Amino acid sequence: MTHESRLTEASIPASYSRLVAQELGLHTPHLPKLLVSTSLSVDDLLSEDTRLTPRQQIQILANALRLNTAVDFGLRLGRRLTPAAHGPVGYLVSTSQNLLEALQAVHAFVPTRMSFVRLALEEQGEHLLLRFFFDVEMPADVSRCLAEICVMTFFATAQFIIGRPASEAETYFAHPDPGGGASYREHLPGPVSFSSPETYVRLPIGLCQIPNASANHESYVLARAQCEAILANLQTHPDSYRRRIETMLLTQPTVSLTEDSAASALFISKRTLARHLKAEGTSFRQIRDEIRSWQAQRHLRDGQLSVEAIASLLGYHDSANFRRAFKRWHGMSPSEFRQHDCALSRGAPTLPEPAVTQTG
Repeated sequence: MTHESRLTEASIPASYSRLVAQELGLHTPHLPKLLVSTSLSVDDLLSEDTRLTPRQQIQILANALRLNTAVDFGLRLGRRLTPAAHGPVGYLVSTSQNLLEALQAVHAFVPTRMSFVRLALEEQGEHLLLRFFFDVEMPADVSRCLAEICVMTFFATAQFIIGRPASEAETYFAHPDPGGGASYREHLPGPVSFSSPETYVRLPIGLCQIPNASANHESYVLARAQCEAILANLQTHPDSYRRRIETMLLTQPTVSLTEDSAASALFISKRTLARHLKAEGTSFRQIRDEIRSWQAQRHLRDGQLSVEAIASLLGYHDSANFRRAFKRWHGMSPSEFRQHDCALSRGAPTLPEPAVTQTG
């Protein structure tokens, strides 16, 4: 994806901007102040389906910093970004076996949440460096705010995983000490330094290996599969309507998304959506079936869930309907597919797994 397409691709959940509004204490009549120069409406901001471009997200942060000039605004906003605020990635993090696995998950899948933010993990002797980078240009105050948010998000994640503040972690900010009562040491549990060549956190490897009391391997495997699908989808045909529908289906229960609600989320009519999808050689129903087919295969191969449980997860109220649909997709029942997959692990020929995204 080119630099320009990263700026214009709408993939950032609006939920982050709603947290900005909450931190500002804005009520509905005052929300337009936060949306100046974004082309977004209040209804857009409040919709669960809205995705923002990096330019829109940066503009919202710039607007927020004009509305609230407190020097610790970014730190206070970052406190709200617990794992629960990050959708499938947050669920993946919260079920990881330790902090290292959680950070590796964030490193891999942060593009599915904030497309212009990158993380780098680097071992340095007995320590791990977590480095933060922003791929687009932005005003210095917005860059500082984002750095504070990223660091606070790390500490919220670390505290969730290890069950206490990560006071051993050292924080290094690229920006100078803003002074003026920023109270960094009130927000961050470990040592803080400024005017570093880059923003990063340095933490002992041992801290990363403390077991997570909330670890759940089955949930981790399912969440990782969902994150992998979302990431692959964002990297394929970024401007297509197919890609947008697939992303919606992958980031919320398939049963909750109808063609009407998908069209509404894209701010077009159902008929216009159908026309766009037809031009791409597909339809809403076809895309939904492909996603369900792919997810069903993943769940069956994982081997942890019953056919009835998988049917329920995919929005089928009657498992018999799911069995009929699966046989239509794959020419065999879910039980036969699972048996066949077991045979594959013993060296039998493999069945091709259909791609989530296909071109018309």
